[in-house]
Amino acid sequence: MKRRDFLKASLGGTAALLSSGAAEARGNLEPAEDAIGMLFDSTLCIGCKACVSKCKEVNGMPPVAMEDEIQYDAARDLSPQTLNVIKVYMEGVGTHKDQAVDGFAFEKRSCMHCVDPGCVSVCPVTALRRHPKTGIVTYHADACIGCRTCMVGCPYNVPQFDYDNPFGEIHKCQMCNQAGVERVDKGMMTGCAEVCPTGATLFGSRKALLEEAQRRMTLSAGEIYNYPRGDIRKPESHHEKQVPAYQKHIWGEKEAGGTNVMHISAISFDKLGMPPLGERSYASISETVQHTLYKYLALPAVALAGLTFVVRRNTSDDEGGDS
Repeated sequence: MKRRDFLKASLGGTAALLSSGAAEARGNLEPAEDAIGMLFDSTLCIGCKACVSKCKEVNGMPPVAMEDEIQYDAARDLSPQTLNVIKVYMEGVGTHKDQAVDGFAFEKRSCMHCVDPGCVSVCPVTALRRHPKTGIVTYHADACIGCRTCMVGCPYNVPQFDYDNPFGEIHKCQMCNQAGVERVDKGMMTGCAEVCPTGATLFGSRKALLEEAQRRMTLSAGEIYNYPRGDIRKPESHHEKQVPAYQKHIWGEKEAGGTNVMHISAISFDKLGMPPLGERSYASISETVQHTLYKYLALPAVALAGLTFVVRRNTSDDEGGDS
């Protein structure tokens, strides 16, 4: 085979693939058709942890002990035994609620139920799934292989692996709609929203919750507002309170493609421990890179196919000439 034909065949196949361009960037997924979510208003939270207790009751989880004494649930962070936790921000003497200087604020940690979830994107066996209608992200232990890739794929450090379980399982908030619980499917609200005395955790459709959050952004500090409790679509009651000086930012409206669980606060979210995120989802970034990489890994195979064709053609020509 002539060197000229060799180069022609190998470069020809490579050029054909390159001419098709790089893999097209995948955009963020859109919110599910009837996305369900929650709105957490840090300014309404009084730190009672009723949501933590109710979550454990619904999910059949034991309280976390403090020095082997169960006086109250002492959970300080998410764990295989805690799917929802209230954390405290404090600065200086910490005497003024919802103030950055010498103040304090409460912040809730649980699964954000991302619109374009990284945990679902990276799971190799679809043990994490996003419901196409409600957008709720659920975990399925029967499919899980314990690789824990979902823990790396989540920007909020939500999935927790139970290392004490010989079979190993991931634990995360499933918005009270996993097998054996299914409150949402039965027309009920999440346990944490149901017991919240002030409406700090509000349940409902993502659309209605976003509209409520946007409405609060327009309120003037100091005026009285009737905050709905329970389900935003049919509130059980209202909690009358003076409006704080809200940060003009709804966390989860756009962060990393958006979330179905959104937060608002009077304290900046970096102080409350939220990660710095852009509007593009981790899933869309990683999948675009992955597909581009796979596409160009095919180049050697294309070049080889071109060479094989030329070799076979030349071999056939030689055999024809000998006859």
